[in-house]
Amino acid sequence: MSMSENRKVAFEIVYSLENQDTKYEDYKENINMVLEERNIHGKATTKYIKDVVYGTKRHGKQIKKQIENCLSEKWSYDRISKVDIAILEIAIFEILFLKIPFKVSINEAVEMAKMFGDTKSPAFINGVLATVVKNNGVTEDNDSKVENANNN
Repeated sequence: MSMSENRKVAFEIVYSLENQDTKYEDYKENINMVLEERNIHGKATTKYIKDVVYGTKRHGKQIKKQIENCLSEKWSYDRISKVDIAILEIAIFEILFLKIPFKVSINEAVEMAKMFGDTKSPAFINGVLATVVKNNGVTEDNDSKVENANNN
């Protein structure tokens, strides 16, 4: 599977688990079920998907704060669609915690927004992620200041 396909699977799991309000302790069963249904067995693929799903949950408060710091005073976190939130969570987790180059993560997130979001999602996702990159001092080689992200 390509990384784009891996991200789509991770997105679908993150989105599904959050919409079902699944408890963290039940994540393993749900992740394994999706991986089995889709016949996904590659070690690197399953590791990436699990890292993203667990990581977005484990760092959820920090990621939410990152998103909130990018919103104007007229906009609240609760107004963001669940699709956009799931896409943002994955991209922010990739950028700040997996050290994936921000240009790759932003591009992939915008592409997912085009597929799964509404017409305004791609621009919104791009703007929020660009601000996250700027706010955290992420550079070309993704030498992000994660300690800054952890303190926000």
